[in-house]
Amino acid sequence: MKKILALVLVAAMLVLGLAACGSANTDDGSDAAGAIKIGGTGPLTGGAAIYGTAVKNGAQIAVDEINALGGLQFELRYEDDVHDPEKAVTAYNTLKDWGMQISLGSVTSKPAVATSAEAANDHIFYLTPSASSTDVIGGVANPLTGTVEIDRKANVFQLCFVDPNQGAASANYIAEKELGTKVAVIYKNDDVYSTGIYNSFKTEAEKLKIDVVSVTTFTDDTSTDFSVQIAEAKKAGADLVFLPMYYEAASQILIQADAAGYAPTWFGVDGMDGILTLDGFDTKLAEGVILLTPFNADSEDETTAKFVATYKEKFGEVPNQFAADAYDSVWAIYNAIKDEDVSAKTSASDFCDLLMEKFTSEDFSYDGITGDGMTWDDTGAVTKAPKGMVIKDGAYVGLD
Repeated sequence: MKKILALVLVAAMLVLGLAACGSANTDDGSDAAGAIKIGGTGPLTGGAAIYGTAVKNGAQIAVDEINALGGLQFELRYEDDVHDPEKAVTAYNTLKDWGMQISLGSVTSKPAVATSAEAANDHIFYLTPSASSTDVIGGVANPLTGTVEIDRKANVFQLCFVDPNQGAASANYIAEKELGTKVAVIYKNDDVYSTGIYNSFKTEAEKLKIDVVSVTTFTDDTSTDFSVQIAEAKKAGADLVFLPMYYEAASQILIQADAAGYAPTWFGVDGMDGILTLDGFDTKLAEGVILLTPFNADSEDETTAKFVATYKEKFGEVPNQFAADAYDSVWAIYNAIKDEDVSAKTSASDFCDLLMEKFTSEDFSYDGITGDGMTWDDTGAVTKAPKGMVIKDGAYVGLD
């Protein structure tokens, strides 16, 4: 009898242990056994970590808010890709083994080009918040029109502006606001993000008859010394310098231009967002920098104000547009599936079919903190309007 009793007790303990494992809660408050698994890769360490961390944090706030509503539950997981395509593919495969049903893709363009190809082969719906190269969605930008041809990975979408849109919008903004009479450009010629924006800027600038007096480039290997580029822009008399690049290289240009006594108007794109939180950078050097971005953290819009307050409370800083785009990405996915017959048991392939149909439907749009009435067409690119911002007193301030 003692042996039988002992066996019964052991069996009971095993049942209780299995039940406890089955009902374990995740960090985001969702029931892991009943949550739809959303995954993404991004640089959580290394030089581009500001972007990856912001995207992860913004997405997590959205997941927390959605889970608090009850009903559909999400579980979010991000893997570090260190802004490296090969590491990104490894990270993507880790997420696939975990059971990822929907992908937030990769944060930056080079890794996203690699992981979007994997997702296309696996038929997993892929919505990147921030990787803006047209190579991510698989389209090819027409150099004459700046449009994206419909020859693409059909399950891959972007919530950020695609590079051609940013370049053309920048040229139009500079011309419309009469920000410079002579324009110089410095861009990174071994980066799909930077070259994509520059090429469309060049095309639009020629149409608008913007006087581009200097165009210089750099690469990964030459991204610490910008003396030649600065000297050429200064010699050409450029009173505005367009910087289609990420904030790290831009910060070095601002530092070295200041040392050279060169103070034009600096104009950037969404990759500049994050320069104010770069370790060791004197933010006074960024005073007056203008950039186009979809997000204004100073907006009085109720949803934006709530997001900013939550982000500051959780992470101790003002969110950038990468965090905002990630927040909108999760909410856009939720809005697309909330009234559908789906659950944590729905396969990744079925989610992919549903979301592809939804996102390209004329009846679907999403109002978010980075744009009202966002829609997607067959190219996978989003339609929304950029906002002009200027750095003033160490903060981003909206422009008319």
